[in-house]
Amino acid sequence: MAAKYEALRLRIDGSVARLVLARPDAGNRIDARMLRDLTSACEAISDAEGVALVVLTADGADFCAGWDEATREGLLKDPLANADPFGCLASLPMPVLASLQGAVLGAGLELALACDIRIVAEDARFSLPDVASGSLPLAGGSQRLPRAVGRSVAASLLLLGDELDAEAAYRAGLVSRVFPPASLATETEALAQRIVANGPLALRYAKELVHNGLELPLDQGLRYELDLSVILQTTRDRAEGLQAFLEKREGRFDGR
Repeated sequence: MAAKYEALRLRIDGSVARLVLARPDAGNRIDARMLRDLTSACEAISDAEGVALVVLTADGADFCAGWDEATREGLLKDPLANADPFGCLASLPMPVLASLQGAVLGAGLELALACDIRIVAEDARFSLPDVASGSLPLAGGSQRLPRAVGRSVAASLLLLGDELDAEAAYRAGLVSRVFPPASLATETEALAQRIVANGPLALRYAKELVHNGLELPLDQGLRYELDLSVILQTTRDRAEGLQAFLEKREGRFDGR
């Protein structure tokens, strides 16, 4: 299944939904069309049966060089309606894998932070330059970044305008893997196939635990983990996973 949008592309191949930012001549800057397309695409992904993973990539040399300035100003005029521009991506129930290259700046970094796993090319660079221009992040940078890398690294990016290269981002825990640019697409596909080989229900529950459990006291988080584990035990996927293990074969999961 493929859907047409103005500023991005969406293709659903079986259990993988592929989102591609498609404004390379503009550095894939986030404009109003891209925000609308992203919301619509996330709705389509949520409604599609059998999607276990979303892969987010971008055409061109840069993943995303930030906001289109007119769009940024438009968001400021109606902040209550735009409190979380990338929340549609962050709230998808299935994992989202972001594959990043080149500039991942401002809104581009905020978009990447709305994803669950980030892998990068060696030429990737990251920054939140808002404070240097007398402004603040608009799409979760000040909130999701500290949760991803801790206060110290987040403060350096937010308050000093520091830029991280790919290796520094890896050391900070912002990204989980770094690859040569020429092999990024191949490695992204290999990782995607590894992820979707797992049980789709277990993937969704694991994402839910990571995101929601982080906000809970430890004792409540442990109870939350146990509750979802008990629920998972009642599913066909769990029974299939156990049978596949006993038979030493790949699991054949159907998300039920």
